[in-house]
Amino acid sequence: MANKAIHTKVVSANHETELRRDFQKLFRDCPIPDNEILENLSLFLNRQTMSRIIFMNEMYQRIINVHGVAMEFGTRWGRNLAMFESFRGMYEPFNFNRKIVCFDTFSGFPSVDAKDGKADIIKEQAFSTTENYDEYLTKVLDYHEKESPISHIKKYEIVKGDATKTVHQYFINNPETIVAIAYFDFDIYAPTKECLVALKNHVTKGTVIGFDELNLHDYPGETLAFKEVFELDKYAIRRSPLVPNASYIVIE
Repeated sequence: MANKAIHTKVVSANHETELRRDFQKLFRDCPIPDNEILENLSLFLNRQTMSRIIFMNEMYQRIINVHGVAMEFGTRWGRNLAMFESFRGMYEPFNFNRKIVCFDTFSGFPSVDAKDGKADIIKEQAFSTTENYDEYLTKVLDYHEKESPISHIKKYEIVKGDATKTVHQYFINNPETIVAIAYFDFDIYAPTKECLVALKNHVTKGTVIGFDELNLHDYPGETLAFKEVFELDKYAIRRSPLVPNASYIVIE
């Protein structure tokens, strides 16, 4: 797959960046045979990645007894989607009703708002993916489906496009939708607010709504959108001691 320049934010110190670059080379040069490499991926998961997996697992466990679908708003490479599929296969393998739905442009930010701040990363097309990445992600999710029971029923959907428009069409096409968990990783104001507004009529008591950038100076738009739609003083914002940024609320 040909790589293009992709604008992202790096928060690591220089020595950490160099250390990880060396470790990436170790990964690329791994001598483990192809038929054993997947089952040994834990060799390459650092504490930050492991911490995120544990956090996502914590959120998912809260909705096992809550009816509804799992949604992600801003999926990019799809790491959380793949985790959701694995969690479903682990905890509720026969729950074909637990559809997993994601919304993303796969071409980065379509636009930015004044409420998104002035950090260098806040610009159009930031956090894009490689060309046609959604097609590759489809194949990955297909694999995860086939590793679990009732794999003949497709239980995920990738909604490509500007979510400020596609989210409303999705709920029009699927008016029966109840959302058990929704994870927001748009980073910016407009799509976060629009999707939170659309979501309000589809949540239930016990619904978990997670956020990747609440209370982050470089990404003020996500917090402002949350404050305008749900109001800070009405919800306890929970976090894990394992990850500094991610948090969630539970609809009571």
